[in-house]
Amino acid sequence: MSRITVAKGDGIGPEIMDATLAIILAAGAQIEIDEIEVGEKVYLAGNSSGISQESWEIIRKNKVFLKAPITTPQGGGYKSLNVSTRKFLGLYANIRPCMSLSPFISTKHPIMDLVIVRENEEDLYAGIEHQQTDEVVQCLKLISLPGCEKIIRYAFEYAKNQNRKKVTCFISASKSINTTKI
Repeated sequence: MSRITVAKGDGIGPEIMDATLAIILAAGAQIEIDEIEVGEKVYLAGNSSGISQESWEIIRKNKVFLKAPITTPQGGGYKSLNVSTRKFLGLYANIRPCMSLSPFISTKHPIMDLVIVRENEEDLYAGIEHQQTDEVVQCLKLISLPGCEKIIRYAFEYAKNQNRKKVTCFISASKSINTTKI
């Protein structure tokens, strides 16, 4: 029996989480659930990060965190709980496999099989922003050498472990693209 931390979130979150847990339990998963409160209610209760220190401790203890969509109130200096969670748990790499379902689904790209490895903590995710006027918000886009090295190393290790033949690296604001065959 494994203990997991569950956050039902808010908005459509509770409905999604209830359906998800029903599927997981119907599949026979042997889990015990520690539910934590996160999101809008926690923000509006005065916690600008949307999660209590006690909840972080439960996540750290259980080492498994399943969360539903979470609302971050607009304005007022609230931190995005999604970004805070990534930083707290060291989830710097977002892995997105993309594969064509051809011939079952008609597509212009029937032989597509790629994986996007996206850095998840730096860039605009750093959350360094301030409001200059009522209509203008400035956001700093910070990218560090250690952050770049870490995500690139991860992408190459992933490709090697998954028997992928090449890695293409790019920055969204750059026109430069580098492809390396493994």
